[in-house]
Amino acid sequence: MRRLLRDCVMLVKPGIIRLLAVTCLCSMLVATGGEWRMLTPQLVLFTLLGLAMSSGGANCVNMWFDRDIDKVMKRTQNRPLPSGRMQPKTVLAIGVALGGIGHLLLWWQVNSLAAWMATSGFLFYVFIYTFWLKRRTAQNIVIGGAAGAFPPLVGWAAVQGDLSLVAWSLFFIIFLWTPPHFWALALVKNDDYRRAKVPMLPVVAGEHEAKVQIVYYLLILIPVTLGLTVFAGFGWIYFTTALVLGGLWLYKAVKLMYAKGTVGAMAKFRFSILYLALLFGAMVLDTFI
Repeated sequence: MRRLLRDCVMLVKPGIIRLLAVTCLCSMLVATGGEWRMLTPQLVLFTLLGLAMSSGGANCVNMWFDRDIDKVMKRTQNRPLPSGRMQPKTVLAIGVALGGIGHLLLWWQVNSLAAWMATSGFLFYVFIYTFWLKRRTAQNIVIGGAAGAFPPLVGWAAVQGDLSLVAWSLFFIIFLWTPPHFWALALVKNDDYRRAKVPMLPVVAGEHEAKVQIVYYLLILIPVTLGLTVFAGFGWIYFTTALVLGGLWLYKAVKLMYAKGTVGAMAKFRFSILYLALLFGAMVLDTFI
């Protein structure tokens, strides 16, 4: 029973869900404009729970579809499906059920727009990224990674019932953040992706080109995050945080670009997660101060 529970947790990829929940919650807080009373414990609970179920369901379907290449890649060989501990039909059923229940929960307890934003993320991740792009093009994570940018839209819709330009700006920040974040991991796992014949950028274009592209994306991302100060009305706390964090990430990326092999790539990958959490946290802090 303990093994089964651990496998079920592994299926939904809780590490990914935690970061999605952070961006969703921060978006909810920013959407209040500093008015705490707009958020009730029930609204927060059901929004995050519905999002977690929808995201977890998409991750299950992803594992179901990728079970063949997961057998080849060292970092995924111990997952429930390639290890033989669970059956494909069971995992697919769990994924579809979680996605459906997450949608219904958000529709019932939050609002229809939040429900459809969560489901849009589910469908985008499953059909656009997993089924279509991942095995066909090196731009898979550039386009398909947008699935991870839907949580701020879910959070904003839950509070405001609409999607403002600020909400879409939060979406765009995560959209730009995703490629340099993921390519750092892809550099470390390059041999795995090569064996599985997945055309990640380091496999197709080489390690150096992937490093260069990481720097290019950061040179776009940093001005966009700073521009949000004017566009969304954030103050010096957010601006300073965005400037310092962006500068640190760019420094690490340039250092990685000139390093031999993949030295420092995993550290940069971990920093990118911290970057996003702190950036969104600064938005919240600026909203309420």
